[in-house]
Amino acid sequence: MNKKEKYAEVLRMIQAVVEEESDMVANMANVAALLHEEFGFWWTGFYRVDQESEQLVLGPFQGPVACTRIPFGKGVCGTAWERAEVVIVPDVHKFPGHIACSSASNSEIVVPVFQGKKVIAVLDIDSTEFNTFDQTDKEWLEKIVSLIR
Repeated sequence: MNKKEKYAEVLRMIQAVVEEESDMVANMANVAALLHEEFGFWWTGFYRVDQESEQLVLGPFQGPVACTRIPFGKGVCGTAWERAEVVIVPDVHKFPGHIACSSASNSEIVVPVFQGKKVIAVLDIDSTEFNTFDQTDKEWLEKIVSLIR
């Protein structure tokens, strides 16, 4: 099965799990678990926007212990939040201001979760391999996070 076929299958699984659930945190937890299990990523999870502190706060995730708070515009996650766009990093060690929650991470993708035009969270996925993520991941992960309401 190629990457697109696998994402299509995972998207169907996620739709089935989240369609009847209205709790956003529960849906984030299941999305993180399904993506992590099906693709075998190093770390898969969400950071939720805390408007009051202007920080991302750790949400549901799968993988090793993670950074708890990330300031607006800092690191890959904070940059994706600030730009309100997907950020793909082939080599995190070359990303200016990268926040190293784990030295095992080598590449990363961060996908904003929107409510209307406002970013309310980000999906962060890390890989121990370099150059893991591409436009296929971007396209399918955007579809997946659009299911989180």
